[in-house]
Amino acid sequence: MESAQETISDLEAQLARLRQELEEKTAEAEALHRVSTAIAESDDMDQMLQVVAEVAVSITGTEACFIYLYDEPRGELVMRAAYGVDPSVVGKLRLRASEGLTGWVAREKKPLAIPEAAWKDHRFKYFPELREERYQSFLSAPIVAKGHTLGVINVRTVQPHHYTPRQIYLLDTIARQVAGAIELARLHHTSEAKTSQLSTISEVSKSITSDLYLDEALQLIANMTAQTMGFKICTIMLLDRDRKELFIKATSSTSQEYRSKPVVKLGESISGQVALRGHPMTVLDVRKSPEYKYQDIARREGLCSLICVPLVFKQNVIGVLNCYTARPHQFTEDEIKLLTTIANQAAIAIENSKLMVKSAIIQEMHHRIKNNLQTIASLLRLQMHHKAGSPEELLQESIGRILSIAAVHDLLSRADLDAVSFRNIAESILFTTQRNLLEPGKQIEMHVEGEDTMLDASRATSIALVLNELVQNAIEHGFKDVSKGRILVNMSLDKDEIIVDVRNDGKPLPPGFQIASSNSLGLKIVDSLVRETLHGRFSLFSQGRYTIARVVFPSNEAP
Repeated sequence: MESAQETISDLEAQLARLRQELEEKTAEAEALHRVSTAIAESDDMDQMLQVVAEVAVSITGTEACFIYLYDEPRGELVMRAAYGVDPSVVGKLRLRASEGLTGWVAREKKPLAIPEAAWKDHRFKYFPELREERYQSFLSAPIVAKGHTLGVINVRTVQPHHYTPRQIYLLDTIARQVAGAIELARLHHTSEAKTSQLSTISEVSKSITSDLYLDEALQLIANMTAQTMGFKICTIMLLDRDRKELFIKATSSTSQEYRSKPVVKLGESISGQVALRGHPMTVLDVRKSPEYKYQDIARREGLCSLICVPLVFKQNVIGVLNCYTARPHQFTEDEIKLLTTIANQAAIAIENSKLMVKSAIIQEMHHRIKNNLQTIASLLRLQMHHKAGSPEELLQESIGRILSIAAVHDLLSRADLDAVSFRNIAESILFTTQRNLLEPGKQIEMHVEGEDTMLDASRATSIALVLNELVQNAIEHGFKDVSKGRILVNMSLDKDEIIVDVRNDGKPLPPGFQIASSNSLGLKIVDSLVRETLHGRFSLFSQGRYTIARVVFPSNEAP
């Protein structure tokens, strides 16, 4: 009877033990299920890690949990989740991979269990933010994927605690699950980044073949590169080979101070070195780099790491692409290759734009030459019917008219395609006249005075012909028998009109002079050009010791 009773007692004890083990395993399964659910359902890494921290405390029977992830660019472990302590330390507490018990676990890639007085271990490092003097025991497991440490998970107890192999196994299991989730998230992020990068290259390629102006295309490239790759600022600088300077052509920055950065000399700073050598350069922190020229602007703009890639077309560097991050960042080979591709696409866009401009210039020049040849033909026909003067004089006048048109073409070719300065036209006409028409021994000073304005190509050609005729007329009639004097060209703006005066202090006009009754071909040409092409009015009169030829025409047609 006693034997049967003992057997029953043993069976009941075994049953109780099995029931307890079952409850523990059920609790462990439920906890691991919570971890799996949090990993599967959470889109936010920090939220998922917070759930894992709570589960780790529950499953190991501890009071606190700290989860650190490895910040590879900085070589630091950063606390990303915590349970049982002040949550304000999350995201702020950092330690080097070689520091403390946590650093040892990260480095050695194996669990560590200390039952009591963990602070006495020679590897221990004290962090006052965690109030670690409260805790006795320490259990830690590395978060490892494919042989690389991604982080560390720690649990602590206030009282001494001997961790069982089961508890160590469970924490290690949780760490492996977290490692898988982090690796999956990183693969997903990499996949999204690749898709975004391919989209960027596609958009950049489209910009090359689009109808966008160069400034718009480069601005699009800078903005899209910054947006898709998460850069603080992306900037395209072009190289002025004549001045050997790099200047900002497009940037994603909205800061006026950054946009107004001074030019960079070839060979200076990081950009200048890349433009000179033709190879990419990276800087971990431009605020501390002695090679970076504008550290003060970088500090104020919150810039840190920099990659500078040359814009190369047919083995010639034509500019650089600068990309900045807000935090320290080690640029990968994939990033360098991608940015090199984008830089090369930008270089093609620039060269395509230059070809389009050259094509437009050729078409414009063809149009202008055709129109001006027609003008010359008309002037020669007028001269044919106007028999006054010797053949030499008539030929000299024709040469002067052709040279005045040529002067406008020369100025247009060296300036803007669409406009040229009045002062430049006048100075060119006076120079040509003084060199080709003045007889030996005559001392006539010629100057341009007054204001200045820009004239479109058609009006510039007309005003050049007008000035040429008026200056020639002054020399032929005002200084025919006078060897010394002055010819002054003055321009002024009066409300909506441009007033041009050509003054000379030579022989005055005859009494009762009228333009309409004059036989001068030059004055007839001036009157016709002013009325028909400039839509203005022409007058010739004496004022004191000066003879003044005045041309007045509307200014609202000027560009």
